[in-house]
Amino acid sequence: MADIRITGRMVNFTRLTFDTNDHDAIRQQLTQMLQETASHGTLVIIDSTVEQELIALIQLLISLDLQPMGVIDGILSDEARAIQFPILPSDNRPLQRIKPTKEQVVEVKAEPGQDTQVPDEAEAKPARVVSHVTSYHDEILRTGQCLVQDHGDIILNAGINSGSEVIASGNIHIYGSVRGRVIAGAGGNSAARIFCHSLEAELVSIAGTYCVADDIPPHVLKKSVHIYLNDQQELVFEVLEF
Repeated sequence: MADIRITGRMVNFTRLTFDTNDHDAIRQQLTQMLQETASHGTLVIIDSTVEQELIALIQLLISLDLQPMGVIDGILSDEARAIQFPILPSDNRPLQRIKPTKEQVVEVKAEPGQDTQVPDEAEAKPARVVSHVTSYHDEILRTGQCLVQDHGDIILNAGINSGSEVIASGNIHIYGSVRGRVIAGAGGNSAARIFCHSLEAELVSIAGTYCVADDIPPHVLKKSVHIYLNDQQELVFEVLEF
């Protein structure tokens, strides 16, 4: 029996591009961004347009509860090689992240007096915590475009072209032809599901378990399909009957 097994899993990274090597400014800006997006623990890839002290930058990111996993091949490559830090190929055609047509936000408000240790002024203005966001998009997602929802679901009223990408921490509904990449349950939500009107995807993934175009069951191609993970964390493709 072999001592090594290879299995297919997808890991979602966030690419951080730095146009400054002022680490105080980087800390200040990232701290604000993390407060707004609640992205603590996120796996990140480092890209830089200026020279950096790489080890110090890595330590800075770790101190902010981010997990640096490598650098984009370029200005930091020599420093990365010197410390045996992973180097990823540069992407000359990065996807353009677009805004959805509309978002619906569900918020939970803390009730005054819930915590007796909270100062009076904090009780007067209870914190608003975003619990779930649903993104709606009415236009076809074109080649080179990416639609991302880190805190909920995505509903598209049109299809997605090849070379485009949809990523959601929750469920994805696509009422059109799916020819690009569809990634639900980003961040590990294994209960997430994918629904689409016509499946012709380059890749589908739920919570890191993925299937490329060549491995999608032939009987579900160009059909309305429901995709989910079973108890064994395997992708299940079900044709929807209307």
